[in-house]
Formats: sequence, structure tokens, C-alpha cells
Amino acid sequence: MDPTSRTGASLNNNPCPLPCPKASVNSETIATTGTVAAAIPTTAKTNDAKRSNSITNNCRGSCSSTRSDSIDSSTAPLKPHTGGDGRWEAIQLVTARESPLGLNHFRLLKRLGYGDIGSVYLVELKGTNAFFAMKVMDKASLASRNKILRAQTEREILGLLDHPFLPTLYSHFETDKFYCLVMEFCSGGNLHSLRQKQPNKYFSEQAARFYASEVLLALEYLHMLGVVYRDLKPENVLVREEGHIMLSDFDLSLRCSVSPTLVKSSSVGGIGNIGGILSDEFAIPGCIQPSSFFPRILPKKSRKSKSDFGLFAGGSLPELMAEPTNARSMSFVGTHEYLAPEIIRGEGHGSAVDWWTFGIFLYELLHGTTPFKGAGNRATLFNVVDQPLRFPDVPSVSLVARDLIRGLLVKDPQKRIAYKRGATEIKQHPFFEGVNWALVRSSMPPIVPPPMDFSQYASKETNHMDKKTIGSSNTSGGGGGNKNISGDSASLDFEYF
Repeated sequence: MDPTSRTGASLNNNPCPLPCPKASVNSETIATTGTVAAAIPTTAKTNDAKRSNSITNNCRGSCSSTRSDSIDSSTAPLKPHTGGDGRWEAIQLVTARESPLGLNHFRLLKRLGYGDIGSVYLVELKGTNAFFAMKVMDKASLASRNKILRAQTEREILGLLDHPFLPTLYSHFETDKFYCLVMEFCSGGNLHSLRQKQPNKYFSEQAARFYASEVLLALEYLHMLGVVYRDLKPENVLVREEGHIMLSDFDLSLRCSVSPTLVKSSSVGGIGNIGGILSDEFAIPGCIQPSSFFPRILPKKSRKSKSDFGLFAGGSLPELMAEPTNARSMSFVGTHEYLAPEIIRGEGHGSAVDWWTFGIFLYELLHGTTPFKGAGNRATLFNVVDQPLRFPDVPSVSLVARDLIRGLLVKDPQKRIAYKRGATEIKQHPFFEGVNWALVRSSMPPIVPPPMDFSQYASKETNHMDKKTIGSSNTSGGGGGNKNISGDSASLDFEYF
């Protein structure tokens, strides 16, 4: 959420309540057969196994199938991939002592950015030296613009996530005037700002491949959960302190259901045709891991050799099919330069819009601009629908990169690469040759941002922020103005939009 970021085009408010994983799917999120897939279990660190049940119970979140104009207050459940995270320990420490968490437990240090439904602040959990990003949303403003459901959608999706390239929701609560989400803080900024700092304002192909591979894994995971992201752009790709990325902003996302399935592929490394769904004996529905993790699917004692499954006859590897291809929405949401043609034409759209935006994203990383940008928003939308894709002579981009972008930016979504097979098909493209998908998380990032000096905040007294006006009213009609939040006898004023 960057103050200089391109404005979104969320012109059609999502009118439907979003279900919990066990709730029925409504007309906005027309579902494929099956249930919402559970999260792919990432490698948990041994610290998690040592945590007591009492602490885990204190962090247990809730999800009700009955929607209201309220975002329940709760500390989120522990996430396996964040084992050993000191921020969890800080949250649990304060929660055990003064449950439940509230705004009075945090020091607000600076505003990081703002978006359509709220502003994000850097905050410190008092007495812990633990820093978080807190998204603060004004209830009255959300209600007046019919966007409460979008805030609820984001909270529900964040509660599902457990992935190294997606945000961790540590806690959420509300006051009389505000909804608050306590999330992971990324000190490296976002890819839009990082790109602006590069020579000629674009990344090398090696760097672009690194960022694209991590974003691709995040999108694959989201689609496995039945989440269509719909708002991919460099401004929403945050950079952690070690240089890896994290997707942010899920208030435009679409919820649906999906049934992940292992299938046989007709080729080992190529993009060949699907050879058919595995037999019932070996198919693993619901929560499954990608083919690169296949030996871990079965319990250790009953694990069979790969040849026992008959999956490798003729050199054929199993593939993961987890694309919610039947999800449909008529909403007009996104950022103009990233909008897919089917959204602009009002034909209804599904998960293929994420692959279109992935193509625009990759193009921008490599060229420093988007391919259909016009003199204004109307010209941009016209170019997306009617103009062919063109590549400039400078910078020079490899043929395999251009081929992948062409496949992603096919205007007919049903002919777009990954329309049916999802991220699996993109992973097999020659542009990603040599990427070890199982070890992307352990790869060395091309750019490691300078460490942030948090000591600049340590010496500041809590009342430094008291009665401080961070800004004034919304210039885009969001309402709000100056809102006071009472806590520890402090009155803090916020600007939201």
C-alpha cells in the first residue's frame, strides 16, 4: 500500500458475503465441485512442537458462517511456517497477561501507506520490542461506501494463509470506530519502489525470474485455497528484510471452492498434455503437496517407493491440478494497467485473471512499464482490449521470456496459458528452467534491502504520538476525516484513504 501507487479500479463493490471454509458458497463465488482446500503444510520448525496447548488455545481464531457488520476480535492460530517467530511469542506473552489484545497495547510509530479501505501503520507491541504492520479501517467510512464485506473478506483470507510468501495475521480486533488487522511488517518496501531504484528502472532477467517464481508459488497456493487474488501489481508485492517477497492486500480477492487433484503428465519436463487423473487408490484429494514433495504425502512408516505407485512409467511425473476454473465473478475490480480483457468487457471472469496480471507483472519487471499503458485510464482500457502485445527493442529480453509473456497475455482467457492446469504449466515453461521449486525459499535473493534501524523508535516516548495528526480527510471521497482512538488516555488522529 504505497501513497504513490497506481489507483485501483474497484468500481463494483463485491455485494456478497464471503463464506468460511465450511460455509456454503454464494452466487458471487460460484464454485467448482469439492470443498475449499486446506493450506499446503509448509515445513514447520521444531519450536512449534514444543509449544504448550494453553498457548495454542489462546491464539485460536474463530470463523463463523453467519456474517454481520462486525470483524470478530481474536488472536490468530499459530502458523507452521513461522515457527520460532519472536512476534508470535510477543503476542502470546501479552495475550496471556492482558487478553484480549486491543489498540491500547500498541504504539503507533508511522504510517506506511494507504489503500481503498484503510491505512497501514508501523506499530510496536508495548513492552516487547516486537514490530508489526497494523491495517486500520474506519467503520463509518466502510459502511457508507458499502465496503464492510471487503474488509471481512480480507480478514477471512488472511486467517487461512500459511505460506512463506504470503502474510501472517497475528491478531485482529475492533474498537467502537475501527477494524484492526495485526500483520507481518516488511521492512524492504515494495517491488514498485525497488524497481524505481534500479538502473533504467527495470530488473535484470535473473532478478525478475526470482521474484516471478516466488509470486507464482504464492498464486498457486492461493488458487489451491480457492482464492483468486485479482490485484497483483508490484505495489502489492512487499519485500522482507532478507529480500524474499510477500503478497499483500486481499480485499479485492474472490473466494470460491476448488478440489486439488494429482494427475499424470505425458512428459517429464515439458508442457505435454495431461495423461489422466490418478486412480482412486493413489489420488489424494483436498490438502496435498506439489509433486516435488510427493514422497512426504504418506506417513513415514507406510511410505512406498515411487515405482510402487506406477506414476513414473514411461518417464511420466504426477502433476498437481488445483485451478478453480469454474469460479465466476462480474465485478469490475483491479488496477487499470493490470485489468484483464474479460473484466473490461464485462463478460465475467475467473482464476485466469491472475495469470493475465502475472504476465503484466513480469512484463513490467523486465521493461519498467506495462505493455498497454495509454495516455489515460480510458486509453489504457482500450489498448488492453484492442491493441496487440508489443515488445520494445530496449531493453533486450530473451525469447523464452517473451514467449511466456505472450502465452499469459492472450486476450481469450480460455486460450491463456495456465487456464486449466494453473501454475504447474507455467513452472514447466523454459523461462523457469533451472528453478528448484522445492528450494525457492532457500534461494539467495538478488537484492537484500538495508536493515531497518528500529532503535530510532526505541527512545521515543509513547506520548510522542499522542494527539498527533497524521493527516486530514480523504480526498477521494472515502470519508473519515480525523478519527480519535482512545487508549491509555491517548488520543490518536488518523488519515485513512
